[in-house]
Amino acid sequence: MADGSGNGGETGPGDQTVALDLERLILDAPRKYTPYQAARAADVPMELATRFWRAMGFPDIGQSRALTDGDVIALRRLAGLVESGLLSEPMAIQVARSTGQTTARLAGWQMDTFLDNLTQAVEPGLTRADVAYPLVELLLPELEQFLVYVWRRQLAAVTGRVVQAAEDTEITSGRLAVGFADLVGFTRLSRRLEEEELGELVESFENTCSDLIAGHGGRVVKTLGDEILYVSEDPATAAEIALSLVETLAKEDSMPALRVGMAFGTVTSRMGDVFGTTVNLASRLTSIAPKDAVLVDGELAAALEQNGVVPPSDLTEGAPPEQDGHEHRFHIQPMWRRPVRGLGLVEPWLLSRHVSTD
Repeated sequence: MADGSGNGGETGPGDQTVALDLERLILDAPRKYTPYQAARAADVPMELATRFWRAMGFPDIGQSRALTDGDVIALRRLAGLVESGLLSEPMAIQVARSTGQTTARLAGWQMDTFLDNLTQAVEPGLTRADVAYPLVELLLPELEQFLVYVWRRQLAAVTGRVVQAAEDTEITSGRLAVGFADLVGFTRLSRRLEEEELGELVESFENTCSDLIAGHGGRVVKTLGDEILYVSEDPATAAEIALSLVETLAKEDSMPALRVGMAFGTVTSRMGDVFGTTVNLASRLTSIAPKDAVLVDGELAAALEQNGVVPPSDLTEGAPPEQDGHEHRFHIQPMWRRPVRGLGLVEPWLLSRHVSTD
């Protein structure tokens, strides 16, 4: 809900005019309602309307006439889901919040990318504002359709996992392999690099990791600049992702070393994020992992052995190797036991590729 107050910097009348023109283009409707008028037109209590708008990430705008028919329709639809019993009020607030947070980041990234990269080489006599309007006008319908396509694809994948869950608790508290991948020495590096160089490095890191994780069948939960969190239902897939990340980034001369920590166990999923002891353990293992190495917890090590992708003797010291017919893809070896804050004594295992001695 833009209120026309600008971004706090010095802007001229021409800039504000372009911003309003772009807003009308994107929203496809003129401003005509104050928040109170919009809530009344949607037949929604003002208190509930305010909660929805705040959850979506929109600021309080007092009695500015900044809302459109689209705002009224969206408010009516969200409230209608509550009235029909399809969603409880807290669930509707969560829908508004998760959608607002996700799309805010997406919109910010798209504008940073498109307007920055596509308006740099403007023709002489044209300003960036002159180019922005026709650019957005061309991109808007295509991006809208692509967004709907990707959302439907992602929704289909998530729905499939929910339907296949044996119990309702598996939907929110299932067993997953959780991995953190972290760039070593990123803080020191950030002091030496220019902002543009640092941004390019982070973008390259996120793109490389995200593509690799998705390609192997894992799921990126979130990225945090120099760190990426991913999950997989299959421990062997998670292990393959971890080693592939280390191997791939090691080939990039401009990229710092990588370290990965992984754990396997019960994970609570909520609003696209994951929580719980397993997630905390994976994070702690990452912080103590050597550079260009992968540390896993005992649960993940045992799951890899059970799946037959590591030799049985890896977990049973001194036991003779068995010819069990499995393809041993990985090797694990115990590391030093050490106390981990909040988790007690932990014995990490070093994960590596299996090298056949035949």
